[in-house]
Amino acid sequence: MTTKFVKSNEAVVMGALYAGCDLYFGYPITPASEIAHGAAKWFPMLGRTFVQAECETASVNMMFGAAAAGKLCMTATSGPGFSLMQEGISYLAGAELPAVVVDVNRAGPGLGNVYPEQSDYTPAVKGGGHGNYQTFTYAPASAQEMCDLTIKAFQMATKWRTPAIVFADGLQGQMMETVRLPETELARPDFSAWAAQGEAKTRENLVKSIFLDAAAQEVFNEKLQAKYAEMAKDAEGETYLADDCELLIVAFGIASRVARTTAEACRKLGLKVGCFRPISLNPFPREQLAAAAKGRRILTIELDAGQFSDDVRLQLAKAGLGAESADVTMLHRMGGQVVTVDDAVAAVRRILGK
Repeated sequence: MTTKFVKSNEAVVMGALYAGCDLYFGYPITPASEIAHGAAKWFPMLGRTFVQAECETASVNMMFGAAAAGKLCMTATSGPGFSLMQEGISYLAGAELPAVVVDVNRAGPGLGNVYPEQSDYTPAVKGGGHGNYQTFTYAPASAQEMCDLTIKAFQMATKWRTPAIVFADGLQGQMMETVRLPETELARPDFSAWAAQGEAKTRENLVKSIFLDAAAQEVFNEKLQAKYAEMAKDAEGETYLADDCELLIVAFGIASRVARTTAEACRKLGLKVGCFRPISLNPFPREQLAAAAKGRRILTIELDAGQFSDDVRLQLAKAGLGAESADVTMLHRMGGQVVTVDDAVAAVRRILGK
């Protein structure tokens, strides 16, 4: 097995190539620029196509054209560019086209700064564009997962014919770790049943998102909602030291690494603390979270203003833990600041009264 010591952003490009990505359309933006740089270098070397778009709006619309023709494609950006892509992501979802967008979140709003946040949670997880659409959203926590979950994002985008988001942050994108690369590239999917590829086999295929009849538009929306409900079977989450815990820390991405270290530190102090990490943020692993959280105090660690803790409460309530879902304490930082383990241990002590 080949291993590489690389930036997480570079690991994204490697994952995309092993997933069989044909085209990269992008516009560099800190702290995601190494993804575009790596794609510009490696895609042509392997017979793939890299296109430097004139802006983020152009890159996402180029993806629409490529995906409609049955090509696997991707782009990557950060918060300001991700905002510009929302309309295009809605169009991809409306036409049921597979494509992958990587968002390496930086602090905002506005230009903000290049340091890590998770404040893009709502557009990345709930869909920031117009209409009743959803995306499949993964939250990697390591350079290895930046590679592996990019591959999975292509698989889910293809399986469910929907855009997939890889939701990372500026700290993850810039850190370097060892990555084990796959042995082989994924098999090439067959899109001839729906793609418009300019040949006799696909001549009757029509890619569109417009329904001028209101009743037909509703039927299409109902079809989408049924698909999104089915996507729940591919939700992923993991627990750590949670079997006997009194307090469960819930976190994703880089914050989940703080959570794990906090749980380990608390165990050394005799505090029974465990962790739950959603690997997919949409679909959210609701039942897994509910099973881990039942009867326990909950602390969320996040780099936002509370978007994630609000969603944790919502997911617990939907799982039938309505009263318990209110017992969620949030520990957070914003502006590019990261929660420290010392801060998290102190929060645990306060919550448990120890």
